[in-house]
Amino acid sequence: MSRPEVVVHRDGELLAAAVAARLVTSLVDAQTARGSVSLVLTGGRTGIAVLEQLRATPARDAVDWTRVDLYWGDERFLPAGHPDRNETQAREALLDHVPVPASRVHVMEPSDGRFGDDPEAAAEAYAAVLAAAAGPDGAVPSFDVCLLGVGEEGHVASIFPESPAVAERERAVVAVRDCPKPPPTRVSLTLPAIRAAREVWLMTTGAAKGEAVALGLTDADEVQLPAAGARGRERTLWLLDTAAAAKAPVTPPST
Repeated sequence: MSRPEVVVHRDGELLAAAVAARLVTSLVDAQTARGSVSLVLTGGRTGIAVLEQLRATPARDAVDWTRVDLYWGDERFLPAGHPDRNETQAREALLDHVPVPASRVHVMEPSDGRFGDDPEAAAEAYAAVLAAAAGPDGAVPSFDVCLLGVGEEGHVASIFPESPAVAERERAVVAVRDCPKPPPTRVSLTLPAIRAAREVWLMTTGAAKGEAVALGLTDADEVQLPAAGARGRERTLWLLDTAAAAKAPVTPPST
């Protein structure tokens, strides 16, 4: 696994714009190298702000969106179209405005979907989607970029400290019940699935995240701080604003 690298921007707005620009470059480079590209999306304030910035920049058209496969790191187990679903927010922010084929948008089942109110079945179904995309060589695709937010207590996706999800080593996708943040029921990739990505980008802002960031940049126990276990095979980037980086041993931002 790669060692963490840190990039600090002045504030959250600048961070979102910079990550969007970085993402365009990464997607284009991956398409040049491999023909198609796979991207794992995240929700939350910063994750959606990045998609809004990507929608706003003319550079988005450098990406061939017909050759982009989109996945989610986690999803709130709510009815289809619910405003709190990561999918709903991502569609409004970007996906409804770029020509990505519906067949390449791989969503996690909603609570009123094929499996009804059964998050375990929804998790198994998403694991099957990932396995089909991976082919005979693995349980999940080699995602080109996996975007993640980081919570105040160090959670990533819907993997919380000392939860059953953080201890999972066999499955790629799990149901999360009794989540400490609402809504209580979710579906999430596991750390082994996240670590299949070539690059993992952890994005967070605000002074309240400072302690988690500082610990995540050490060799902290991932059971206590799941963000510490979110590493890419080739690169792990922590993309921070000044406030989130305040307690971490990093160089002050130049932008």
